[in-house]
This record gives sequence, C-alpha cells and structure tokens, in this order.
Amino acid sequence: MSAPQPSHDDIDELAGEYVLGTLSATQRRDAQARMTHDADLRAAVARWEARLLPLTNLSEPVEPSTSLWPRITRTLDSAQAQARPAASAKSPPKPGLWDSLAFWRSLAMGGMAAVLILGSTLALRPVATPDAPQYVVVLVAPQSQAPGWVVQAQAGQSAVQLVPITATEVPPDRALEFWTKADGWAGPVSLGLVKPGEPVRIPLDKLPPLEPNQLFELTLEPKTGSPIGKPTGPIQFIGRAVKML
Repeated sequence: MSAPQPSHDDIDELAGEYVLGTLSATQRRDAQARMTHDADLRAAVARWEARLLPLTNLSEPVEPSTSLWPRITRTLDSAQAQARPAASAKSPPKPGLWDSLAFWRSLAMGGMAAVLILGSTLALRPVATPDAPQYVVVLVAPQSQAPGWVVQAQAGQSAVQLVPITATEVPPDRALEFWTKADGWAGPVSLGLVKPGEPVRIPLDKLPPLEPNQLFELTLEPKTGSPIGKPTGPIQFIGRAVKML
C-alpha cells in the first residue's frame, strides 16, 4: 500500500510556517530539501512570500549597530567552545545556535512581528479568492508601536474584519471609535464604536472601494462617540492598508 499523499492544507501550512520562520532548523532543512522535487510546496512558498512581502513596508529599516556582527560571532564561538568538551567526553553534542528552536522562534518573534500577527489571523490558510486584491492593516499604538488590532479586507467586499490581538483598556466613561481616511478625502469617516477585545465586521457599503495606504485608526472618544463627527480624543491605534495581492 502506498503512503498517503499530503493534503493541500498540509502543504500550505508547511509553506506558511517556512516563510514565517517558525520551523525548527531541522524542519527548515527538510522543507528546503523537499522543495527541490515538490512543485506543489514550491508554489505554496511562492504564494506565501508574495502575500507577506508587502508587510516589510510597515516599518522603517533600521541600520544595525557596528557591534551586532561581532556579538553574533562571539555567541557562535562560545556555543562551539561549549560543544567541544561535551564531544570529547562522548556525550551527545549540545545543539548549536543555528539548530536552536528557541533561537529561531525568538528571531521570528522579534524581527517579523507583523508577519506573525498576519499569519495568526489568516490561520495559515490559502486566500479564498486569489484574483481579488487582499488588504491588511496592522494597527499599532503611536507611542510604543505595539500592535493591537488587525484589519482584514478583500476588494469587492462590502465590509472589513477588525480583529483584536491584544487586550485594550478603556475607561468606563469612554469608548473606542473606528475611523478611516483615504488619500484625497476631506477628512476621516467614522466606522462606528467597537468593544475592546471583540472582533467585529464593519460595513463599508457607503464608502468608496479600499485603496493602498488608506488610513485606519481607533481613537478614545466619549461613551456615545465623537460629538462632532470627527476624532476628538487621542489616537489609540493607527495603521495604513497594505495591498497583499
């Protein structure tokens, strides 16, 4: 009896974790070896890379300090030095830095935070309509740049999904109000009040189609919402739409 073939979902999940960087070093090498003869896996990886690459535009590039590479070299040298005595004592060698699952996961968490957020909200599944442009917005706190919400949308749909990814504290006499503004609009338009920590589907049927770089934000307003139809309170989270396809 032949071995069962991996399903499309299994391949897509493996490709997603490969691109996100959450596989262990061994699993990553196995995936790379498999891609040399598995066209379906290569195609799935290419789809994930195309879907997630625009997220690199969400933050400004940072020039590493001159001490970074020497520090990495010292860390690697130290790991190798610790492994030599263990090998001479005929005990199992300790995993090096590049074989450390904790290292790869911490690297992914630190350097690809926005990508991991997107991956979790997409639940590692293929897009429903490949021909329709997808949009994503990671809403971050202005001061700390900590992500708090994700906006998901698809061209042609009359609503967007607003998904919380962290807890948000709101005073009892205040409320979060959701706003959007595209380039060329006279001002932001309210999309209504939202409850902290609860996902919500926001209708957009009375607004123009979504466009890249469209602004979304959550502000702190009176309990019944802004009294003047424009943001009056401090911005809690803000971000711009990135076109994924």
